[in-house]
Amino acid sequence: MKDGGGQAALVLTGGGARAAYQVGVLAAIRELRGRRGGNPFPILCGTSAGGINAAALAVYSSSFNHAVDQIEYIWRHFHVDQVYRADPVALLGSMGRWGLAIGTGWAIRQTPRSLLDNAPLRELLARVLDFSAIGRSIRRGHLRALSVTASGYASGESLAFFEAADDIQPWRRTHRMGVRTRINVDHLMATSALPFVFPAVHIHREYFGDGSMRQLAPVSPAIHLGADRIMVIGAGRLAEEGRQRAESYPSPAQIAGHALSSIFLDTLAVDLERLHRINQTAGAMSPEQRLASGATLKPIETLVMLPSQRLDAIAGRHREALPLLLRTLLRSFGAMRREGSTLLSYLLFEPAFTQALIELGYEDAMARRGEVVDFLRL
Repeated sequence: MKDGGGQAALVLTGGGARAAYQVGVLAAIRELRGRRGGNPFPILCGTSAGGINAAALAVYSSSFNHAVDQIEYIWRHFHVDQVYRADPVALLGSMGRWGLAIGTGWAIRQTPRSLLDNAPLRELLARVLDFSAIGRSIRRGHLRALSVTASGYASGESLAFFEAADDIQPWRRTHRMGVRTRINVDHLMATSALPFVFPAVHIHREYFGDGSMRQLAPVSPAIHLGADRIMVIGAGRLAEEGRQRAESYPSPAQIAGHALSSIFLDTLAVDLERLHRINQTAGAMSPEQRLASGATLKPIETLVMLPSQRLDAIAGRHREALPLLLRTLLRSFGAMRREGSTLLSYLLFEPAFTQALIELGYEDAMARRGEVVDFLRL
């Protein structure tokens, strides 16, 4: 059977280097589809590193298999210096600027904007992605919509920047809205600008940071863009092990990792619970009853793919893959210890880690191949 059965959307969440897991799931989907052409996900939505993956799929949406090939090659060969500057000049300069700012009580004229300089990522994205291809794919019917979400530091709103077919309209809800635009490298840099770690990006009249911040409804853009079926690929487990005894005070890395996990994981769990309740309510009514009552709810088929293993534990096994000076810097924050490996997992853009996550994503998806095949109507 050909891909079909309503508008299918792919939602890719954030997580820095953890987003390599998504590539493994996509690789499994590529294998399960075989030689089928086209694009099984006419609606693509992403946030943070997931936004970058979604944009890459959109650029190459005329051929899903080719798109996954391109993305997988980059993720399998990633090094930190392709994402942020990890050379001694950059790292020591950043440490010096932050030390001076803190030591002078932030009295210096130009305070540091971020811990790390992610200019290499901008250069990589500008080089490998032809953003004009997104509009061409929409006009030719390969793609219906792409959205990338970023968080406005001034307004506090979550903005889903989208490029889509002409009949799709912008939307506004409490603290979140959809804004039609031409997606470019600035939107990808904004959606992936981890707070404190990477600098905010100025778009139009506001500075934006990582889209996972204040994203109250990660699945919502896909629904506004017309999805009837949604596959969500996360980059972390929503339910971790139970409470553990801790005798020592948490390190800065442990606190930072906890904060990042709250940003990337908690809102997705809440939104999925909300969607489940809506499906239960809508499913209890016939289409005629929903029409007669004026209800706008409709059941949304969902398939959620999440790692079967803790990604921070995998990161801990590959910590030595980082450059020496960067390891030294992260060790001072406690990130090289087991309890600090959550922070490490967001920054470990090295083949040893990303390839391990790709393999895990592939294995997890193939273990649920029946569900994936059913969702894709194969």
